[in-house]
Amino acid sequence: MTSHHAWCTASHTDATNSTSADLRVLRAHLGDCPQMHRHLMTINRVAQSINGFVVTRFVTTLVVVAVLFGVGYWVL
Repeated sequence: MTSHHAWCTASHTDATNSTSADLRVLRAHLGDCPQMHRHLMTINRVAQSINGFVVTRFVTTLVVVAVLFGVGYWVL
């Protein structure tokens, strides 16, 4: 088994090779995307950090949520 990762496309010819023009357009696109969608990227980063926190503390999070629901039910 090789460790070489190849492009997976629907093309059956050598047209899948990247040209320098393709790479320039891709670089420009990737440079523009964060500027256009920085609020969505910020929300995504916050969601990922919350997800990371919850996943590493899953049981504790379940207990805290259960206690909060229990206290809320008891108060009402």
